[in-house]
Amino acid sequence: MPVKRNKRFHAEVATSSLSDIMFFLLLFFLIISTLANPNVIRMTLPKSKTNEKTNKQHITLSVTEDKQYFLDKQQVAFEELEQKLLSQMDPAKDQTVIIRIPFNMQVQDLVDVLQIGVKNKLKFVIATSPK
Repeated sequence: MPVKRNKRFHAEVATSSLSDIMFFLLLFFLIISTLANPNVIRMTLPKSKTNEKTNKQHITLSVTEDKQYFLDKQQVAFEELEQKLLSQMDPAKDQTVIIRIPFNMQVQDLVDVLQIGVKNKLKFVIATSPK
């Protein structure tokens, strides 16, 4: 008597490669999220109880602790700061300059930057972090 085999098809899902795929996706999103950070110049900002966020177009002026000036991530000497700032400002748009300055800088350093804004009638805002 011939033996009959069970010739049914059993559907299987190969899960051995899913962990590799998940790992690569996680790695991809971690790398992309770090590259998408607009503020690559790390500093400790002064703290404030109230923080407002703006949706307007702005130019970021960062001052590091060793008094290096960065205008939208490009290093600029203080003597050229006013000229570069005015060249980036568009008079047709309502632009704001956001100053990112460390909390432990001297007040005179902040005043030196703010005088550029007062002289040229620019809107300046100081960036803070929440308390």
